[in-house]
Amino acid sequence: MPELPEVEVVRRGLERWVSGRVVADVRVLHPRAVRRHLAGGENFGARLKGHRIGLAQRRGKYLWLPLADSGQSILAHLGMSGQLLVQPHDAPDEKHLRIRVGFDDVQSTELRFVDQRTFGGLSLHDNTADGLPDVIAHIARDPLDDAFDDDAFHLALRRRRTTIKRALLDQSLISGVGNIYADEALWRARLHYERPTATFTRPRTAELLGHVRDVMNAALAVGGTSFDSLYVNVNGESGYFERSLDAYGREDQPCRRCGTAIRRRPWMNRSSYFCPRCQRPPRVAS
Repeated sequence: MPELPEVEVVRRGLERWVSGRVVADVRVLHPRAVRRHLAGGENFGARLKGHRIGLAQRRGKYLWLPLADSGQSILAHLGMSGQLLVQPHDAPDEKHLRIRVGFDDVQSTELRFVDQRTFGGLSLHDNTADGLPDVIAHIARDPLDDAFDDDAFHLALRRRRTTIKRALLDQSLISGVGNIYADEALWRARLHYERPTATFTRPRTAELLGHVRDVMNAALAVGGTSFDSLYVNVNGESGYFERSLDAYGREDQPCRRCGTAIRRRPWMNRSSYFCPRCQRPPRVAS
């Protein structure tokens, strides 16, 4: 699934090409694409028509388009394969086009939601006082947010009594980090994914957060990570951070730091990639 850098790339594209435009019409071409909008596709389109799109927003992996003249927002669930594309009106329909949004202006482009696997979708929600769609009010701030509190994160990390990779993927503790960037940050920090959070000192937490931010900013600079054609920005372009990954997806390849073969281990229905020399497993108490 897309993580913070990939979602931020899409958000920036939406801010440039969609924010400020007034919705003229909405066509829902597949009911699963609006299944989280319980009133259905016709209601979804009717409630958007005539509203102006505000500045595209993101918290962690979550992306939404506020309706500037109401207290509601369009929440985008990208899922495994969802794409928000800005396309010319006369561009051929994508094979897996699910929703088409037209605008009341002279620009010759529209917004399309394309989703091969139909795990994602769009839905309309009331906003909280903080401007978040109410269904994601529990999501923590992400490490690139200026309001992210490093000290509060450290204290919460210590209290959580879990292991560090589980903590990094806990979106109620810190948002935006997924499997790829967790493995990358842990490799940079020389930390094993099973390191207990109770062992973290403030300096160690600060160092890890620094690596999380560095790897995300590096990914943002090249458009995110694309392993196939499923993740693209609003212009349909892929990201190139895959070429710079140090741990994730590099099983049996030499560690760029010490030369030891990178290992992969099953982990929570996913995989964890690590260097067995640079990232020593924690000692088990006898």
